[in-house]
Amino acid sequence: MNSRTESSFLWGSPRLLNFFGRLAFGAVVAWYIWRLQVSYWRSWVVFPIWLIASFLLHRDTPKTMGWRADNLWAAFQRAAVVFVPLILGLFVAGVLFGALHRPTGHLLARKHFLGYLAFCLLQQVALNSYVTNRLLETTQNHLRVSLMAGAIFAALHWPNPVLVPLTAIGGAIMAWLFARERNILPLALGQGALGTIVWWAFPVAWHHAMRVGPGFYHFHVR
Repeated sequence: MNSRTESSFLWGSPRLLNFFGRLAFGAVVAWYIWRLQVSYWRSWVVFPIWLIASFLLHRDTPKTMGWRADNLWAAFQRAAVVFVPLILGLFVAGVLFGALHRPTGHLLARKHFLGYLAFCLLQQVALNSYVTNRLLETTQNHLRVSLMAGAIFAALHWPNPVLVPLTAIGGAIMAWLFARERNILPLALGQGALGTIVWWAFPVAWHHAMRVGPGFYHFHVR
């Protein structure tokens, strides 16, 4: 398929609607982060309804959503090639920013870490099982899809100056990995490891305990 044909497929009416549907989902998540979680907390229920409705409408299967075990080893191998250098890079950054003197007990506590992993898994369902999957129906250009997914992911971490650039890069990489090998399990584990190291590597005064939205401004370093 040449670039002109690809472009016409991208901006054709059904695909254009599909594309703006992903933007709409991101906008609703942002609305919840900035407004609804305080004024109407129970509005979070719209997200599982939205996702389930999309999965049913598009006749997704565990295989297309990346909820599978048949390619688990291949997916872990591909993800490790990317995540291991990123983890090492963040560790070096942490050493440079004086992180060796910061406590890590609360980050590695089983209840905290497993809870964070579960949260990462939910994020992967939204980011890849939903957003990346739908974008791949708009265009098969993996680079384009990855950059769009990364941009949406990063926007939802505004205004955190640490997380916005890191999630733009990380979101794009995870979307690219998902497009190549559909499995969200190694991505959730990799995100959990990276997120934990980011918390440790950078000063809390910079990332405000990884908060986003209005919570970033309400955080005060003790």
